[in-house]
Amino acid sequence: MSTLSAADEAHLKAQLQDAVTSCTERCLFHSAKWAAELLNSLPTADDDDGSDTDVDSPMSEAHLPQTPANHIHKDAIELRLEAREVNKFLLAKTYFDSREFDRCAAVFLPSSLPKGSNNPITSPAAKSKHAEKGKAKAGTASKAKDAIDSVRGLSQKSLFLALYARYIAGEKRMNEDSEMILGPQDGGVTLNKELPGVSAILEEWFSGLPTSGRQPQGWLEYLYGIVLAKGKNEKLAMDYFVRSVQQYSYNWGAWSEMSNLLGTVEELNQLIPRLPQNLMRFIFVVSANQDLYQSTEQVHTSLTQILNFFPNSAFLKTQRALLHYHTKDFDEAEQIFSDLLKTDPHRIDSLDNYSNILYVMGMRAKLAFVAQLATTTDKFRPETCCVVGNYYSLKSEHEKAVMYFRRALTLDRNFLSAWTLMGHEFVEMKNTHAAIESYRRAVDVNRKDYRAWYGLGQTYEVLEMHSYALFYHQRAAALRPYDPKLWMAVGQCFGKVNKVNNGIRAYKRALVAGSYYDAGVGSSFGSGEMSGLGGGILDPDVLYQIALLYERLQDMPESAAYMELVLAQEEGPDFEDGEVGGGLGVTPTTSKARLWLARWEYMRGMYQRAMELANELCQDGVEVEDAKALVRDIRARIEREKGEART
Repeated sequence: MSTLSAADEAHLKAQLQDAVTSCTERCLFHSAKWAAELLNSLPTADDDDGSDTDVDSPMSEAHLPQTPANHIHKDAIELRLEAREVNKFLLAKTYFDSREFDRCAAVFLPSSLPKGSNNPITSPAAKSKHAEKGKAKAGTASKAKDAIDSVRGLSQKSLFLALYARYIAGEKRMNEDSEMILGPQDGGVTLNKELPGVSAILEEWFSGLPTSGRQPQGWLEYLYGIVLAKGKNEKLAMDYFVRSVQQYSYNWGAWSEMSNLLGTVEELNQLIPRLPQNLMRFIFVVSANQDLYQSTEQVHTSLTQILNFFPNSAFLKTQRALLHYHTKDFDEAEQIFSDLLKTDPHRIDSLDNYSNILYVMGMRAKLAFVAQLATTTDKFRPETCCVVGNYYSLKSEHEKAVMYFRRALTLDRNFLSAWTLMGHEFVEMKNTHAAIESYRRAVDVNRKDYRAWYGLGQTYEVLEMHSYALFYHQRAAALRPYDPKLWMAVGQCFGKVNKVNNGIRAYKRALVAGSYYDAGVGSSFGSGEMSGLGGGILDPDVLYQIALLYERLQDMPESAAYMELVLAQEEGPDFEDGEVGGGLGVTPTTSKARLWLARWEYMRGMYQRAMELANELCQDGVEVEDAKALVRDIRARIEREKGEART
């Protein structure tokens, strides 16, 4: 392996092996799987292809500062406590593996663990306000104190497992208590009732940490960050996730939670200096940029560097495919996913994204094959349900598609793809209110889902509530500033609410954004419409709308100039050697612009130019009747003026 020295390679393998073991011990199975897959994607000696990657690359861990996260360590107190609790820990672990979460937590936590209150320890102000309940509250505080004191003697590993089991038990009960997806009683506000009790224990534990003589390991910080994020205390949650990865870098779950809290690239750039400098940070930065739809050359270069370390990593290859997917390079994304499917046909992860690509490309047979393969592997995975739902959607069986998207959400109510895709299906079924609710749930799960914001805007446009539509389209455009389709929607809404100048600016932004994508890349929803046409050709639809807005401002010369630009797109741009680039040819939009110009020239007395444009329309076969009527008007006007001249 030429990218790392033997010592670096051994160190990295030891870290990943420890991550698999440590995450598995704490029942963080997704993080353990991620680390194990990354470990096994390291090339063996037989796989070394003699890459020329410089050993002094900034990616080399040998040249990175050795933070505490780079060392596998435990302090003496923790080792002694873990040795004392080993039998109980093994018992609790088996209960967790058997999905007996309350029983697992009860091995270490007393039954008097406070729950159902945001602050189980009664404050003096509350006592003075509710004097009649003072004795009861004092009793609750005493029980809470006893519960907190009883866990101070636990090792961090045992405490984590017990509190995590309590948290998972709360999540399980929350799902069981939830109503049918989008049913009459489904308000979407069911809460995990175990969060206050878990939060109280962790808060007290961290408050006593400085005087305990114990060293934090990063796992309880991770769990507290999850609890804080669930309570919408995102700033403090981010602080604890940062502390977690600083203490233990190879828990991918902590990095994923940080990525979920990020809303903009600016927030990511502010976060990066606070993170430990190791390989995990580089992987996180690439993944976070992908989540934020940043598919720049720098991101691709960083991903290529990481792939030199892990050339067989399915996770990293998926990140590459998603980068191409976000830039509408569907062919390249589909090829990567297809290769991944050949390598590991039982891998369900991210198959919902693959099915979206196949849906957009209209590859019905391949989508049917992927749906059958996923169903055979595991029909009760949310990804599988989304794949099958997309297949039925492609067949225009929207009721069946909604049924499978509901099934995906029954399995995981926070599965973003299912909420967004179900919203699309409700739009197709003309059920606008259900579509709005689906899109709202999608943005509640992930504020970065521009498709859901765009879907909300489109749905409110159908309801002719253009001010609402404008707000949601602007949110979508802020997330995807280089997507021309989104700026076109913003411009259209500005026109509807009579903010014409703003509409013109939005449409011009769409023209600029159109140059970001290659020709024929398709719209945000993959309808096949070409917004960014590339090759020096501007979108005639955008130009035509700008011209109409200038007409509303009574700026007729500017309107006519943009109409001329629309016509210019038929032939394409003139190059320096005099050749003409391949244009769009005659389209309905260019024909409407030609008719507008013919009438404009006729109104200002330029009869010859008006006649030429009208005759061209008659030959094109578009707007023929209007063109013929205009020709008759022009001839009549010319004859009348000639008669007046003779008299």
